[in-house]
This record gives sequence, structure tokens and C-alpha cells, in this order.
Amino acid sequence: MTDPIAGTRPRNRKQLIVEAAGRVFSEHGYHAASMERIAAQVGITAAALYRHFPNKYALFAECAVVMTDRLVAALDQVPPGAPLADVLTAVTRVAVTHRASSGVYRWEARYLNREDLRHHTAKFGHIIGRVDEAVQRAYALPDERLRARAALGAIGSITMHHTSIAQRRAEDLLSSSALRVAATDPGAHRRRGAHPVELPTQPVPRTRRAEILAAAVPLFARDGFASVTNGQIAKAVGLAPSALYRHYPGKVDILAAACLQAARLLAQGVEHSLHEVAGPHDAVVALAATYVAYSFEYTALNSVAEAELAGLPADLRRSLVLAQREHIAVWEQQLLLVRPELDPRQARVLVHAGFGVAVEAGRGLRWRDSRDHRDAVTALVVGALGL
Repeated sequence: MTDPIAGTRPRNRKQLIVEAAGRVFSEHGYHAASMERIAAQVGITAAALYRHFPNKYALFAECAVVMTDRLVAALDQVPPGAPLADVLTAVTRVAVTHRASSGVYRWEARYLNREDLRHHTAKFGHIIGRVDEAVQRAYALPDERLRARAALGAIGSITMHHTSIAQRRAEDLLSSSALRVAATDPGAHRRRGAHPVELPTQPVPRTRRAEILAAAVPLFARDGFASVTNGQIAKAVGLAPSALYRHYPGKVDILAAACLQAARLLAQGVEHSLHEVAGPHDAVVALAATYVAYSFEYTALNSVAEAELAGLPADLRRSLVLAQREHIAVWEQQLLLVRPELDPRQARVLVHAGFGVAVEAGRGLRWRDSRDHRDAVTALVVGALGL
């Protein structure tokens, strides 16, 4: 294959490459992405791609920089002291316009090296700070920085799913959701006297197979699936690396087992929480509380399932994707009963916004588990849904 437009190279070739790379990284994850796949998206050879970027990491780091730089530039165009709605609209427009290529920051940024991650974190901190200032001006409520971060989580959620929705509708929906999050009192859920969620207990490892799974999950969560070796997993359970194959055909099967365990625990928690709820409003609140409790209780397992699912082979991923869709369908059905003015696509976008709030608020609290933290995040998720 030759460069199809050699001699007529577009001036924005590098921009086209970064956009294509962002889509591939967002869709397939850092390790499953390849320079060949990215080059094909642009319509050039891998050799031509290497003329712009020396390796995959350099291209990946550029994608992460571009996203945060876009957000910083958009906020710099908003005058100091502008209404919160204007600040959130500026962020939302960037996220929606570049939704296909901007999911890199959510999970994949952990693959940045220390120096690049430091710069990325500083820029994202600047973005949170601008939103935080506007939140403080708009609403005299506690935990303003947590509400600012949660509002950004609602907006950023658009990069993590493929629900088809017109750009303007998505912008309006997410800006409004983020505005509600910023206006939510984090203590509201606790004051309603909500009962704590009872989650199923994670099984105690009683077999060697279960021990391997329990040892692998924190390693995957900390270092990423592709970076963890069979030797590390085997060492954690006192086995020789070759002994792992008596229990799992390969490392990817351990990952699939982790994702399946996550899906089962969440499904069991939902089933228990929805038992004998009074109506759809209480059902949605129960769903929010359950998802938040699950995210705090099983942080490592959840982060692995969310971040690594895309890298599973299609045959292993199929049943897990189906379980995800069934879980989202439960939320969607109950939310539509509470808010009949929504259509199914709008409801689905809002459900994902709620997930985004839970993730970003939980990160902001460093996943320090307590009843107060769970209640605060649940209140913010409920706010995102517009209940």
C-alpha cells in the first residue's frame, strides 16, 4: 500500500492522525490499538504515520494532550465571572464535538508515563478549578469541588458510549444534567433517611482458580492488563508461571473471569435493591445507590471491568456486553417512567451521565469508603438524572 495522497498531503495531516488515533485508543484501548490500525483510519501507510510520530506512545500522549488543551482553550474563551451555565456549555461542546476521540482521558490516561501524567493532571486540575469557581459563585452549598468534578463526569460520559443522538440535543441534555449536579446538595440523600445498600459479599477464594483471580484483579487495576505478566500473578499466589495454565488457558481468560464476576455482583446487588421498591422513582434512587455502593465496595474489580472490557476477544466480550446492556435497560425503563418527557435515547444518555458522575466523584474522594461518601455521590448521581 502506498500513501494515497502523496504529493497532495493535507496541511492538517497531523491533526487527522491524532483524531483517528483518539478514536482507535478510545474504542480498543491503548494496548489493543496498533499503528497499522490508526494508519488505516487515516488512509496512509504505517510508514507514513511514523514520519509524524516515532512510536505508539508518542501518538497516545499527543491524544491525551490535545483533549485537555481543547478544554483549557474553550474555558479560556469564557470571560471570568461568567455564569456557570456558560462554563459548562463550553466544556460540553468540546466533549460532544470530539466524543469519538476523547475517551482516552477517562481510563487510558493511566498509561501515560510519570512526567506526561503530571502535566495531564495539572491541566485537568486547571479545568476543574475553572468549573469549581463558577460552581461556588452559583450555589452556596458544601463540597463545591466535588460537585464541579461530578459535573465534568456527567459531561465526559458522552465519550464512553455509542448512543446515537444529535449533537445539539446531546449538548443541551448534558449541560442541563451537569448544571443539576452542580446545584445538588451532597447531603440530600442522607437526609432523606435512605437505607444503606446491602451488596453481595465477594466470594472468599477457596480454590486455586479463585485465588488466582483474586490476586490478578488488583494487579490489573494498578498496572493495566497488558502490563501484568503471568509471572507476577503466579508469584502473588505462590505458583510457578506454568502452573497458571492448569487453571486458566491464558491471561485473557483471567480478565474475562474478572469482568464476569463484576457483572454478576452488580446484577445481584440490583436485584436485591429493587425488591419491594415503592415505584419507579424509588427504583431509580435504589439503582443509583446500588451502583455507587458497588463502585466503592469493588473499586479495583469495577475499574478493571470498565477499562479492559474493550480489549477482550469478541467471543469472550459478547456475553459481558449483553449483561451491560441489560443493566442499562433496567435504568432506562425506570427513568422513562419517572420522566416520560424523555425519549429512550435521552434516557440512555442520562444513565451514562449518572455513571460518569459516580466515577469522577469517586475518584475525587479517592474512593475512600464511608457512608457519607456513598450518600454524597448517590445524591449527585440522582441529580444528574433529573429526579
